[in-house]
Amino acid sequence: MTAILVLGGAGYIGSHACKSLALKGYTPITYDDLSLGHESFVKWGPFVRGDIADTPRLIATIREFSVVSVLHFAAVASVGESVVDPAKYYAINVGGTISVLNALRTTDCKTIVFSSSCAVYGEPNVIPIAEDAPKNPINPYGRSKLFCEEMLTDYGAAFGIRSITLRYFNAAGASPEGEIGELRNPETHLIPRALMYLQGHATDFVVCGNDFSTPDGTAIRDYIHVTDLAEAHVLTMELLRAGHRSTSFNLGSGVGHSVRAVQSCIESVTGHALPQVVAARRQGDPAALVADPRKARMIMGFEATQSDLTNIIRTAWNWHQKAHPRAGLPNPT
Repeated sequence: MTAILVLGGAGYIGSHACKSLALKGYTPITYDDLSLGHESFVKWGPFVRGDIADTPRLIATIREFSVVSVLHFAAVASVGESVVDPAKYYAINVGGTISVLNALRTTDCKTIVFSSSCAVYGEPNVIPIAEDAPKNPINPYGRSKLFCEEMLTDYGAAFGIRSITLRYFNAAGASPEGEIGELRNPETHLIPRALMYLQGHATDFVVCGNDFSTPDGTAIRDYIHVTDLAEAHVLTMELLRAGHRSTSFNLGSGVGHSVRAVQSCIESVTGHALPQVVAARRQGDPAALVADPRKARMIMGFEATQSDLTNIIRTAWNWHQKAHPRAGLPNPT
């Protein structure tokens, strides 16, 4: 079977991508150091425990399994943390990607799908955001991803490595079948944090900022179901293997939801109220980020079919209830 190396494949999005690959008949090779991932999420192929900074181990893994393409998810991805600890973000995201690219230039595997972020756009001038919008990240996380994108271009020109960059908007939701979902410690993302609070596994829930220049004062984001994201990675990998040139795609639903709207939807799906507590904005957070998904639709036929907000929250809630028995609902209605 055709082997695809999935870096960070024991993590949230990477494990969903492994499932999608397996369903399409590929063999996903999960490569993860388990610093953020979970070995229990490795269900669809072989597991290699390793650090992406270990270039010789990457080379050996590519050769051992005759890997034909790489999906690169391995990164740290918290905007707030990147502001207070930028060294970590440049070391892991940029330094790790240099190691990955050096492994590819040394082997016969010359295609890579790179997980980037809408954070590369910073505070966009136009909503929705197209791929040719100016890149002006306002936090170290976004800058680390943009540096990686530029390295991919340079390695492509020098060493013939073809790449497609996928700029995610807000990944959310869980496998509809309930095998895998979003699990971090600490959890900072809006939807899983709220669900963990409702289960008694988080001590508080706050809205970070209500003074943005948006209709209700809270930040607006484009949420895309993780299963849609996973499917997009398979389509992208196949596009590269068919000979497509290096390029980039925005991956989102094209619909923006404010934090207050997401909070209301969570309450509707779960039947439980969330506290109306407001904290200061997180450093580095733009007011609104919404994708223009037309390029991905036109070139690779990608549609975010599962990214209705209610479906995102329902699948996440179902998984959280299955994976984490309740510790007591703090505010039942």
